[in-house]
Amino acid sequence: MFRPRESYDQRILDWELTITPDAQRLRYVHDVFGNCVGVAGFTSRTDALTFESFVRLEHTPLPAFADLEGEVEVYSGAIPFDYSADDLPDLLQSMQRPDPSAAIDAWARRFVRASGRTPLQTLLSEMTQAIYAEFKYGSRLEHGVQTPAQTLEMKRGSCRDFAVLMIDAVRSLGLAARFVSGYIYSPYVSPAHRGRVGGGHTHAWLEVYLPACGWVQFDPTNGIVGNADLIRVAVARDPRQAVPLHGTWRGLAGDYLGMDVEVDVRTEYEAAAQLTPLRAVGSPM
Repeated sequence: MFRPRESYDQRILDWELTITPDAQRLRYVHDVFGNCVGVAGFTSRTDALTFESFVRLEHTPLPAFADLEGEVEVYSGAIPFDYSADDLPDLLQSMQRPDPSAAIDAWARRFVRASGRTPLQTLLSEMTQAIYAEFKYGSRLEHGVQTPAQTLEMKRGSCRDFAVLMIDAVRSLGLAARFVSGYIYSPYVSPAHRGRVGGGHTHAWLEVYLPACGWVQFDPTNGIVGNADLIRVAVARDPRQAVPLHGTWRGLAGDYLGMDVEVDVRTEYEAAAQLTPLRAVGSPM
């Protein structure tokens, strides 16, 4: 899963995938979420396997709640959130919690007003900012993600862990949420401004479905509400369904030497200055 998803806010201008050694078979399919998935097969022996993805795209940053004053739904405190009868059947899978935790329930409720109605814009923005401000980021090379309860207890984790924590928290309030995998633009301006957290490799965040807005993006790792600097590649109900690169190989157990990953996102201006545009090699695992 290297090819970004196209929509009104991001449009692919050019895309090239180079695999070394050449794949004997290569085909593309859309999975159940509409993600573009390449399926490659090999017959030759090799001492290294490389995937290099070059993408040039048009990205339009958009405010999440612009021109929606008074239109964004409110949370009344009742669980679950009252989605329409037309939307609910399609959202149910994105509302299920694999392992509910009372600790997550209590943490999520802190963003709900003690009385009255809570604007969902306020609730979700405050939850995003709370993770950004109160939790410590650290990249992890281990496979998979921490449980939401582990992340909440330790107050630290990777972008994947923060996304899964917030997904579980908003689902505990009856909202539909899904996992997003992609890339983040993180320019290094100066030692005092090192850019967004999560640059240099694949990044993860989440989307929450609000009837007036559709799927709205939230990046708790960077405190981003909306799509600014975020390039979507895959969306899924569960992070295990959005692994950028996976497969099987034949060989001795000791043959595996490791995996290196590099992602570089640049603007057109930076590319014109002979800096390398977006490159994605390998997977984030």
